[in-house]
Parts: sequence; structure tokens; C-alpha cells
Amino acid sequence: METADSGPPGLAAKTEKRDALIRIEKQYQAKWKADRLFEVDAPTLDEIPRGSIETAAMHELHPKFFGTMAYPYLNGTMHAGHGFTASKAEFATGFARMRGKRALFPLGFHCTGMPIKACADKLAAEIELFGSNFKRYQDDNEVVNVGDKSGGETPAPSVREDVTKFKSKKSKAAGKNPKLKYQFQIMLALGIPREDICLFADADHWLQHFPPVVIQDLDDFGARIDWRRQFVTTDANPYYDSFIRWQMNRLRQMDKIQYGHRYTIYSPKDDQPCMDHDRTEGEGVSPQEYTAVKLEIKQLSPEATDLLHGVATVQGKIFLVAATLRPETVYGQTCCFVNPSIEYGVFDVSNGHYYITTKRAAWNMAFQGIYPVGDRLPRHASALQPLCSIAGSALVGTLVNAPLSVHKDGVRVLPLDTVLVSKGTGVVMSVPSDSPDDYVAVTDLAMKAKRYGIEKDWAELESIPIIETPAYGNLSAPTLVNEMKITSPRDVSRLAIAKDLLYKEGHYKGKMLVGEFAGQSVSSVKDKIRDKLIDRGDAFPYAEPDGSVVSRSGDECVVAYIGQWFLNYGSNDHDWQQQVLGYITDEMESFSAETKNQLLAAVQWLNQWACARSYGLGSKLPWDPAFLVESLSDSTIYQAYYTVAHLLHADRFGKKVGVANITPDRMIDEVWDYVFGHTDLDANVEEKSGIPRPALHAMRREFEYWYPLDMSVTGKDLVPNHIVFFLYIHVAMFPRRLWPKSVRSNGHLLLNGKKMSKSTGNFLTLKDAIERFGADATRIALADAGDAVEDANFDERVANSNILRLFNLKEWCEDVTRDEHLRTGPADHLWDKLFENEMNVLVQDAMGQYEKTNYKFAVRSAFYDLIHSRDFYREAVTAAGISMHKDLVQRYIELQALVMAPIIPHWADFVWSEVLKKSTSIQTESWPSLPEQSLALTNTLAYIRTVCSNINSINALQKKRMAKGRVGGLDSTAPKRAILFVAERRPEWQERSLEIVLETWSAQTKTFDEKELNMKIAKLGELKKVKPFVQEVRSRLLADEAMSAVVENKLWLPEVTIIKLMIPLIMKASRIDDVVVIMAEEWKAGADPEKDKYKFAAADLAVPGHPASYLETISV
Repeated sequence: METADSGPPGLAAKTEKRDALIRIEKQYQAKWKADRLFEVDAPTLDEIPRGSIETAAMHELHPKFFGTMAYPYLNGTMHAGHGFTASKAEFATGFARMRGKRALFPLGFHCTGMPIKACADKLAAEIELFGSNFKRYQDDNEVVNVGDKSGGETPAPSVREDVTKFKSKKSKAAGKNPKLKYQFQIMLALGIPREDICLFADADHWLQHFPPVVIQDLDDFGARIDWRRQFVTTDANPYYDSFIRWQMNRLRQMDKIQYGHRYTIYSPKDDQPCMDHDRTEGEGVSPQEYTAVKLEIKQLSPEATDLLHGVATVQGKIFLVAATLRPETVYGQTCCFVNPSIEYGVFDVSNGHYYITTKRAAWNMAFQGIYPVGDRLPRHASALQPLCSIAGSALVGTLVNAPLSVHKDGVRVLPLDTVLVSKGTGVVMSVPSDSPDDYVAVTDLAMKAKRYGIEKDWAELESIPIIETPAYGNLSAPTLVNEMKITSPRDVSRLAIAKDLLYKEGHYKGKMLVGEFAGQSVSSVKDKIRDKLIDRGDAFPYAEPDGSVVSRSGDECVVAYIGQWFLNYGSNDHDWQQQVLGYITDEMESFSAETKNQLLAAVQWLNQWACARSYGLGSKLPWDPAFLVESLSDSTIYQAYYTVAHLLHADRFGKKVGVANITPDRMIDEVWDYVFGHTDLDANVEEKSGIPRPALHAMRREFEYWYPLDMSVTGKDLVPNHIVFFLYIHVAMFPRRLWPKSVRSNGHLLLNGKKMSKSTGNFLTLKDAIERFGADATRIALADAGDAVEDANFDERVANSNILRLFNLKEWCEDVTRDEHLRTGPADHLWDKLFENEMNVLVQDAMGQYEKTNYKFAVRSAFYDLIHSRDFYREAVTAAGISMHKDLVQRYIELQALVMAPIIPHWADFVWSEVLKKSTSIQTESWPSLPEQSLALTNTLAYIRTVCSNINSINALQKKRMAKGRVGGLDSTAPKRAILFVAERRPEWQERSLEIVLETWSAQTKTFDEKELNMKIAKLGELKKVKPFVQEVRSRLLADEAMSAVVENKLWLPEVTIIKLMIPLIMKASRIDDVVVIMAEEWKAGADPEKDKYKFAAADLAVPGHPASYLETISV
């Protein structure tokens, strides 16, 4: 097999076939570009005058397909995973063209947000440290904190991780690779010459450099993209900038954008909110809100007394602060836990109050107005120092007041090793009556009090009933722990299960037994109890990230409570949320249940979203230009911008005016309103904008024709944010008829069954794939990789094998069309009929798979199976002593080119134009029209293949037996005869089985009465024979096969006639020397069951449509 590795010049012959295919690809890419085949426009106003017909009628007259992929982020090159996502939109576009539609696939470039700016700032810091050519860098193990030479605040973002990939989730692996510790090393890995890297310290240079690289990669891939409509985001393109400003203005006018104080993930270093695409770690993590309960210290432990006595400034009330998600349980506190190995801090809250928490929790609190930090939020942890540090072990035994607890004299601080420093405040209030973890912990502490260095009675305060639950009574934690037989705090997995069960039971079904809310449901009073604690001064609101979040500048993020502009997603705007949920549920195509469920869950989970930033690249917020529009908020309806981009500007930056001759300053909000159908055209718009009416009408026509979007393709990791926002804003900005028709998500792409990662070397860029395998072989491998939401696999062996397959098929097509020995005249031989019918069946199946976007199955039918069908036909006619029919060979080549054109367009166009000598490009051809399949011919071919397969299987089995010296084995050196027993009618057991299947089948509902079917079949006996037969009939009915075909299994010719025609094929394919056809019933009537027991057993298996095979040696 030809290798795809180019190697040194001496190995050039090994890549001859691949190189020949690549030359064809380059030839046709140039031709398509010259012919501008992928530049597609709406019907002009001359073709269809404005107002002459409705938009729906225009779509019927001129069908269209408008597909997009999530536009790539410009901080790196495309890897094979991006090519995988692009291929889904690309294949859909190619198929839509063949279905007679004007098919548009545009692509822009996303530059908004932090990644590019963060990378540029890293380079600027590295240049300052190592010089413009990085000559001062030494490759050693010393970790240099770039830009932080004084030990104080870092003036530029530190270097933490590789952010060269388009999606934040993909950028972690490179950060683990010591060879890519610095940004300049990442740039070298991207192929940037060392002397040019300094240019990338200017963020604008990224926008100049990477778009041509991405365009070249996709052109080499053969993508059917209309590049006239390309653009970059941010104010680098003034047209797109005006589009975003219009969008934000209108959303604010609709009250979808609001201002208020709220919790948000925040980067102290960047001094701004840090949303999903601003992160290298923690995408999807959101603020978790707690109730921080203040446990005032009544009596310090001796060790804590000695420690704090020396801190003169600690004079006042000291509180341990416990964070809880269940404020309704405060009535049942019997102690509180600290981790003895954690170092806590004592922090001055002012007014003579001091809080003891972990330093991490205090750092979060500093951004929520809990600690005095001055007029500005702190940028560095040095701005918040504890008065002193204290080990958790020193706090054990301290007596604290537990607000609202029945234990008015106070509760003790006890040790618990499982308290986390990374979650909450490091202080946990203990409620053994309603927390399985707490009950098991205090039980363990009481049993081993001396071992833990505590008084036993500290852990034995009475647990009183505070919540009644239907399932577990009023002491639910002890009840459930005993039921589940949990005896140790180390039984983490079962404790987690118990905790989950109890929380749901208590919250949704529990009733309060104590306090002023006794008798009321927990769910109705939870917030009331929280408010009471806060009003009394016994608690305060506290929030932190629900997981680790690291910004692209390498900063560990916190939760801040700040005033900000936000999009009012979620239940805060119930009607908006329900519109989106209803559309996903009832109308929008999502191609898989997994995608639909992921979307629904994300819409229900999503909450208010900060839509403005102060750091990075972007468009300025129109009413508050100190802020930039956040990267996920300017990426919601850019699909609408594609429809008019080519009219507005002739380059991606909007520096050259487009064919409509409109300057960017004329694109005022009122113009966008008209273009996107929000308003009708009046003289004020023309006068105010200075745009001529024909140009306004032309833009409106482009939008009205292309919208709604037919398909948005994306990786599954963008579904919970990018796609949900995309749906939300479409629902807000456009009427229902213009909402997106479908969303297709795909899994990540594995490489040879393993996760792609630069750090492991298992990585493939799109450019590398095309250079190694060629575009078409790469495209087949991507199609073959998978279509589900689960991760797909790019198998290099598939790509490599298809180099040979494509080349050989091309050669065969060229040779066979010159073959003068092909048969002419009527194509009426059985093999002709079978081949023609199977081609029709496979092409029809391929069309169905393309329509469902199941490209793996489309390739199977349209490529692998179609080639196999040709091979079978060639083998059959050769065995029959005739040649292939010229018309059928011609038809096969035509169909092979046409049905694979969406996936391998270069190969297909070459065959179409240069082998078949067609005058047009295959890119302009329609999907072939085909006659209905003949079920009789389909059944006949299946019959023939089954018979051949059975004989081959028996032959192989007999050889194995002979090799092992077993009875019944055939001498492999002796001539062999195949005896085929044919039955004219079904045996009684089969007739009865068929009756039962039909009796329990409902043709109306397409279902079986499974219970009745199984019961009746069981009564028949002979289940080894009956069950496989019943399963086959059942499967055919469920597959929607006609009942007449299932019952009759009609063949195109009588069974005996077919077998006789098959004899040459059987002899050739199975290497059998003789074939005899015997009618089973007649033979059995005269045979001796004892003397011919093996033959008799074989003959007994024969049924109509399923002959039985028997092999024997021929006596010489």
C-alpha cells in the first residue's frame, strides 16, 4: 500500500499515487475559483421585482440552502478537529447544490475578546524579558514569571497555557508541555519565523496574519465557501462594528440588556468579568451562592487563645464563617468542622469584627463588598493580608454560638480531614439529623474521641428533629445511613448517594418541625430562613466559582458582586426563556436526541450573562464606550450579517467599499432595521443615511432570501453557550419564521483512537492532513470518522487506504471507458439487472443518509458498497463467460462520480469532465433521478449472496475439520461438489411461526404485542430453528419492508433457475468443481435417513428462498 509520508526525494515513487491525486485537486480548485462557482446570490430585483411575490413563493421558485459553522477564532491555525466540523457544513452544502438549491456557505473570522489580546500581551512581556528575537532565553527548568521582576503586581498577563486553539477547552494540553512554556514557543510551533514573532506583540497583526492562512487551508480542502462574504469581528471592520452596535441598541431597547449588581466570575488581574471564552480552564463554571453563617466565638481553645493574644489589633468580636447551601438546617447545629491541616486567616472586617476563613474564601469575599478594599477592586492577593494565620488544629475545641440552633450554650469546633480548602470557607456547620456526612463524622469522632484529641461530649450533643420527610422520617440522616449500612466517613461514594437522596427528599417533600416556620414546606421557607439570618446579622450572602476557573491571562478567578451590563437570559425573563425552549422542543431540527437534550438543559440552566468587558478586542458598547461587547455576545446573529457582507465591503476589514457603494458611516441603526425587516422603508431612512433606495432594496432582498438559516454546525462544546445565545438572540430579534431551522453538533475528533494533544505528539493540523493524504482522502476519512455527538475518530489508516482506492478507481474508470470489448445491445442478463437495480438501491440509500447528515453511512453506500457492487458484477459476468455491459459501466461511473461529489469533489469532477467528457463541472450537476427499486431483484441478489456465503462458510469449516483430523472433514486436495437442496414450500413450523408473527403485528402502529408474541413462540418448541426465523421476519417488518415481500420473499426468477445461473459464479468464487441442484422434498422421499444422515440433515434445513448446502468430495 502506498505510504502517505513524503520522505526524502529517494522515496518519491512511494507517493506517486497521492501526488497524482493532489495534482488533480489543485487543478480543479483553480478552475472552481476562476469560474467563481461558490459565489451565490439571491435572485436579483430584475429577476423577481420587489413585492411581486411572497418570500415563501420565491423560495419555492428558487430553493435555497444557507449553512454555517461556528466561525473560527483567529489565534491559531486550523487543526483536523476544525476540519471535521467544517466538513459537516461543507458536505451539506455540496449535497444541497445537487438537490437544485442555491447553496451558500460563508465564513468570517472571530477576533473578539481576550485570547488574541492576552497572547499579544504575553509576547510583549517576553520580548521585554528575552529581547525581540528571544536570544536571552535559556532552555532550562527554571520557571520565570514573565513581567514580574519585582515580586509585586505583574504588569502584563503571565504565561500559563497554550491558547492557540479556537476553543478554550482545547488549550490546556499544550500548557503541560515544558517546551511550550512561553508564547513565543507556541508561535514557533505554529510555523511563525522567529524574526516575525515580535510583530504579534501587536494584537492587530494577528488579524492580518491568520485569515489568509485559514482561507488557504480551506481552499486546499476544497471547501465550497463564498469568500466574498468574509469579515473580521471587532471595530477593525467598521461595517461589522455598526452591525453589533445596532444589535446591542435594539436588545437594550427591548429590555433584554439590563444593568445591575450581580455575581459574576471575575479576573482580578484583568479587572473585568471572565466569561466562558475568556478562560483556559473552567468553561461552563458559574457562581455558586452560599449563605455564610457567622459563628461568634464564645470561648477560644487554649492554643488559639495563646496565638491571638499576641495580635494586638484583634480586639472585638471574632467569627468563624461557615458557608452552607442549606440555611433551613441551622436549627439542628450540634458542632462545626474545620480541617486541622488547613491554614486559616484572621481578617479584619471593620467595626471591631473579625472573620476566620480560608484565605481563598477571603479573597473571594474581597470582591463582594465584605472586606474594605478601597474604591477599586484589588488586582493582587497582596492587597488582602490576614492579621495573622492560624492552623485549623488550633481552633479545635473552640466554643462558638450557632445562630438559631436549639443548643443555646454554643457548640464546639471539631476536626474533620475531609473539609476542603478549595470549596466554601473551610468551615462547615454540622447538622447530624439531616446530613449523612455529618452524622457519620460525629459518630466516628465520639467513638474515637481520644484519638482525635477532643472531649467525647463535644461530639454527642443531641440531634433534634428539625425536618419531617415522607421517606426517612424526622431524623432522616441516621435513618438513611443505617438503611444503607454506611459505617465510615471514608465510604465516600455511598455517602454522596445518600446526600443526594436526602437533599432532594428534604427540599421537595420536607416540612419544618421547629422555629417560626414550623409546619411549612422546606422549599417555601428556605429563602425566608436565609433572609432572617441575614436580617439578624447572623449571616451574609457569599458566592464563589463552582470549580476552578483560570483566565487567558493566567489568573485564578473569583466571584465578584459588581454592577454590570448583562443579557437577561434565563428564568428572569420567563417568556423569552419559554419561547426558546418551546422552539427547540417542537420545531427546530437538532439531528440527535443528545443535542436536543443538551440544548434544553443549557437553556434551563443559563442565567444572566455579563455582555461587556474592559479588556480585549471588540466593539464598544454604544451607550457606555468604556466597555467592549463580550465575545459570546457579538457572536449570536452574525449569520444575518453574512447575507449582506459582500454588498457592503470588498475585503474582510471593510476598507474597500463593496458593490453597493455604501460607506460604513451610512450604516446607521435605521438602515439595519430596514435590512433585517424590523421596519418598512420610508424617506427618512434614505435621507438620514444617504443610501439610495435600490441599494437598500438589494440588501433587504439578500436577507429575505437567505433567511432563515437552514443549518448551523458546531462542536458539542459550543452548544451550552454559543448556540444557546445564538437561539436566544434570534428569538428576540426576528419573527418566528426567521428562526434557525436546525443545529447540528458533532463530537470532538480523536486521532487514531486517542485524544489529539500537542503535548503527546498525537496532533494533526488540517494543512498537515491535506499534505499527507490529499484533500479527497482526508475528506473521506473525516466523513468516515463518525456523525454522532460522541467523539469521532480520524483514522490515518482509512485516509491512507483511500489514496490507493481513489487512484485505482480513477485508473479503472479511464481504462474501462477505452475497453472495446464491453458488451452492447440489450442489458437483459440476470447479472445486468441485478447490478443496475443495486446501483439504484445504493444511490437512493445514500440520498437518505445525506439528507439526515449521516455522512459515514452515506460514504458506505455511495462509495464502499457501490465499488463492491461493481466488483461483484464484474466477477459474476466473468464467471458467466460474458463481458460487462457498456451502458451499465458508463452508468456506474456517472453514479459513482455524482453520489460522491459532495464528499470527494475533486476526484468526482475529474472523472466527470475528463473521463466521461462532460462539458460542465460536476459542481453544477443535479442528484441523479432513479427508478424505483425492484424488490424482486433486491431479494434475488440477497439470495445469491447468501447462497455463496453459506457455501464459502461450509467449505472453510470443512477444511478446518480436515486439518484437525475430525470426521466430516474434506480432503482439500480432492475435487469437491456442492449439493444445493431447494425446497418448494415452507415446513410446517415455519408456516406457523409466520402466522404468529403476523397475528401479533400492528401495521397501523408499526409495533408488536411483544408479550403475546413471545408466549406463542415459546409454545411451538424447536426454538433453535424458530427464534432466528422469527427475528428475521420481525426485523424486516420493523424496517418498514412491505408485508407482501416479507411473506412471499418473491424472487425475480424461479429459485431453481437462479441457482442454475449462479453455478459458474459459485464454482469460480468458492473454487468448487461441480454444483448439483436437487429438489429437497423429492430427494428425501427416496433417501435413507440412516445411510445418508448428513445429506438428509442438510436437506431438512432447506426452505423456500433459503437452499441448504452440502459439500462432498468427488470420487475419481
